[in-house]
Amino acid sequence: MTTETEKPSYDPEARGLRLVAVLLGLTVVSGLIDAVSYLGLGHVFTANMTGNVVVLGFAAAGAPGFSVPHTLTSLCCFLLGAVAGGRVAVHLGSGSRRTWTRITLAAEAVLVGASAAVAFAAPGATATTYTLISLTAFAMGLRNATVRKLGIPDLTTTVLTMTLTGLASDSRLAGGSGHRSPRRTASVVAMAVGALLGAWLVIHHGLGIPLLIAAAVTGVLAVVASGRE
Repeated sequence: MTTETEKPSYDPEARGLRLVAVLLGLTVVSGLIDAVSYLGLGHVFTANMTGNVVVLGFAAAGAPGFSVPHTLTSLCCFLLGAVAGGRVAVHLGSGSRRTWTRITLAAEAVLVGASAAVAFAAPGATATTYTLISLTAFAMGLRNATVRKLGIPDLTTTVLTMTLTGLASDSRLAGGSGHRSPRRTASVVAMAVGALLGAWLVIHHGLGIPLLIAAAVTGVLAVVASGRE
């Protein structure tokens, strides 16, 4: 029983937007990033590494429109970002999830913002292509390592294969409960919305604006994220 002198417990982790909503926002950003990289940087992914491995196979076979150097740059920078994310998790993961998440997302926002600045400053240059691939892939690797360590079910923010599998195999049609269907559906919709918006912006306005939007959204999420699922 609570007495008049007792104060309600204060949980700093609960301050801000819950991580489920934050990760759905980041899933939209992933759609934006992959629209920029695939449509504007030579058919390479910088967020979706499953697709990138397949693209590397296409490029190695000599399929037109694909580049081995571009794809290898993306893969290597993504892995470096994931290493960095793992090291951040070692140092910050045992403390406040809110602080850890905010620092990582702030770093992602800075990296994507830098890529937007480069895209505006030197559009179309070969060096710009490699710079954008490197910065965005590193940022996505950093984020993916963090999201993996956070362990929020069904919200990887960059790939949907297992999300779609779970949506179908755990559905009532398949004899399951379907209890996570809303979250899984929201993840699929978020990715599609990001890809649609990103593709439209790339086609009509170039690479700088979608990257700037991605950086701004990530920056806002970094400021408002809580440590609670």
